[in-house]
Amino acid sequence: MDSRNLDRALDIVSRLIMGENVSEKGADAALYQEYSTNAEVYDIVQMSLKKMNLNLYEYKNALYVSAGQNNAVFGYTNEELKKELGIKLNKELYLAYFVVYNTITSFYTDTAATTYAEYVRIEDVVENVDKAINGIIDKSAGIVLDEVEENSFKQIAMSWEELPAATVEEQSGVRAARNSKAGFVKMVFNFLISQELLVENQTLYPGERTQFDKNAAALSESSAQGARYYPTDRFRALIENYFDDYRGRFSQLLMSDKQKNSAAVVGADFQGEREE
Repeated sequence: MDSRNLDRALDIVSRLIMGENVSEKGADAALYQEYSTNAEVYDIVQMSLKKMNLNLYEYKNALYVSAGQNNAVFGYTNEELKKELGIKLNKELYLAYFVVYNTITSFYTDTAATTYAEYVRIEDVVENVDKAINGIIDKSAGIVLDEVEENSFKQIAMSWEELPAATVEEQSGVRAARNSKAGFVKMVFNFLISQELLVENQTLYPGERTQFDKNAAALSESSAQGARYYPTDRFRALIENYFDDYRGRFSQLLMSDKQKNSAAVVGADFQGEREE
């Protein structure tokens, strides 16, 4: 093994672990070039991240990582994730996962990862969750659940249905809160923004461009129509690679005539939630 190649590979791994982007056009373009053209560097990066239980994704000539399941170092425990979201109960955490899932299905209009909406609004996700809940509790949909799954989905449905669509205070603007559907979705969106998975209106991360750069004039109307949330390249890297890697039971349960646009992902997959 060439020591120079090892050094370059570990530089790449280090930057990815620190949350930095390694891309063709970024400050680490030389490292990306090494990864793309040097087979030994490529192999060392792949092997190192696999040993650390980290998933490596490539999107638009840039590299991204996310924690694998039960990752005791880079993932969240339930308690840590509840603290990040600003919630207290496990049932709220599972509902948050469900909101993340429906945020994804709001972006992707069918099971082809290349088909996606440009942006979503809070009201779009609230409507999507309402439809998904109706599909889960509708026994005529023909979905077969085991006892654990049935109880879990029933709890999610009950938690959601207990919430009003919005509170009186939210008529002038949605605030992140646990006491309404719109507020709960806003709370989840705030978390996704903190993880650099979504951007709100013109909030951009360094070196990243989104489609709304081309439509700046139209954005002046967004406050009247509801804030727009756009997926980042990190979001697309994780979700679109997920199509190939993890088509799981959660997707099968929600695949019905009422929701054929399933993107087959759960919120925990963003950060590799681990059990306590």
